[in-house]
Amino acid sequence: MSLVRLTETLFLYQRDMGHGHEHGHGKVKLPDYKQWKIEGTPLEDVQERLARRGLRDPWLRNEAWRYVGGYAKPVTVLDVLTKGFKWGFLAFVVALGVEYTLFPPKKNGGHH
Repeated sequence: MSLVRLTETLFLYQRDMGHGHEHGHGKVKLPDYKQWKIEGTPLEDVQERLARRGLRDPWLRNEAWRYVGGYAKPVTVLDVLTKGFKWGFLAFVVALGVEYTLFPPKKNGGHH
């Protein structure tokens, strides 16, 4: 492959994969910052403590997503230990079924 062809191929790959330096690509649509509320989160306490000192954090709302939705539930040790257990057990049962179907145990009545 010639150097020119290799360069063209690399350029087309980068362009198609979005790694090139092209302009006019689509912008990422960000959610409206007003949707996050700190009321009812631990950040409300932080806001009150800052207010007592005459301070305020204008970016506090940007951390509210951590306390709503799926991020609000704390991860427990049991969650960590059992993550993937259902699919792992299913894979084990399927592998065991395939093994016993394709390679049934010998019935010679003795050991080994």
